[in-house]
Amino acid sequence: MPFSLHIDKEYIVNLDLPPEERWKEVAQAKAPQIRKVLSRFKEFVADWGKDAEELIKLVDTKFGQFDDTIPGPFRGEIMGMAKYSNMNLGEIVLYNIFYEVFTVCTSIVAQDSAGKLFHARNLDFGLFIGWDIKNKTWAITEVLKPAIINLRYTRSGITVFKSVNFAGYIGILSGIKPNMFTLTMNERFNADGGFIGIIEWILGIRTGSWMGFLTRSVLENATSYEEARLMLTKEEMLAPAYFILGGLKPGEACVITRARESTIDVWEMPSAGGWYILETNYDHWKAPLFLDDRRTPANNCMKNMTQSGVSIKGLFNVLNSKPVLNKLTTYTALMQVDTGHLETYIANCTDPCFPW
Repeated sequence: MPFSLHIDKEYIVNLDLPPEERWKEVAQAKAPQIRKVLSRFKEFVADWGKDAEELIKLVDTKFGQFDDTIPGPFRGEIMGMAKYSNMNLGEIVLYNIFYEVFTVCTSIVAQDSAGKLFHARNLDFGLFIGWDIKNKTWAITEVLKPAIINLRYTRSGITVFKSVNFAGYIGILSGIKPNMFTLTMNERFNADGGFIGIIEWILGIRTGSWMGFLTRSVLENATSYEEARLMLTKEEMLAPAYFILGGLKPGEACVITRARESTIDVWEMPSAGGWYILETNYDHWKAPLFLDDRRTPANNCMKNMTQSGVSIKGLFNVLNSKPVLNKLTTYTALMQVDTGHLETYIANCTDPCFPW
């Protein structure tokens, strides 16, 4: 595979259809990829211990007994995905939970000299899940790449928003509402992790929202940058996260640092340096883990590029510099809010490449 592979095909999710029918094309086209990802995921569950294994067994085999606890329209969409991919309901729920707790990312919102805003991200996935010694790759990362798709969500034939997804996942990790705002989600590592919220949800404590459902709702329903910002700071969630939000007007960008039940911090682009804001997976006021410092090289690349270099191409080059690009990177997404532009590249980090 070349250094990066551009994704050309775009699937339509018609929001006018009943929820059970919206994902038919994706489910039928990508069922083998969905099944392969889930199968590989299960193979490595033992690495996380008995509790994680028991959680997976519970969701995988018993979820049909309480599937009505998922709010609409997501419940219907998951049911449709299960039907048309010929997988059981518990498997599709498990597949969606998987993405709530294992994303490692770099997100950047940058403003060019004319005040136009661009939003770019690398989505890294599969940290310490199944190192393939023979091929020198992370097994989950590689099996995810064929499942990457571009989506356009429409209503009455008009684009509402667009996203980059792993086929089978109905939430959103990277999305754009044209001429309004852009949004990415990065995982936040702390003791109050995603497994705790998910276990509580299974046991009947369901006050929190799935992160992917929240971002999806924001992209579908928010009508301004300000409204999106408010929704992302107020909702209780199953797991902590960073929401990286970009707007349309100059200076409209922030990183929202979330605990499960509250907002810890809102970091605005003007206070981050004026023309860009950058987030990996660590609180911006703390040093990153020394073994995983993508922040420092990414910031160095941005400063070397300067504001005059801000563009789709410029940000692509930043995100494809090592170690910002690494063996865990599945895709690079690039968005320009004023034009509604979204393009995606499947990543390939040639050796030598971190991690290992």
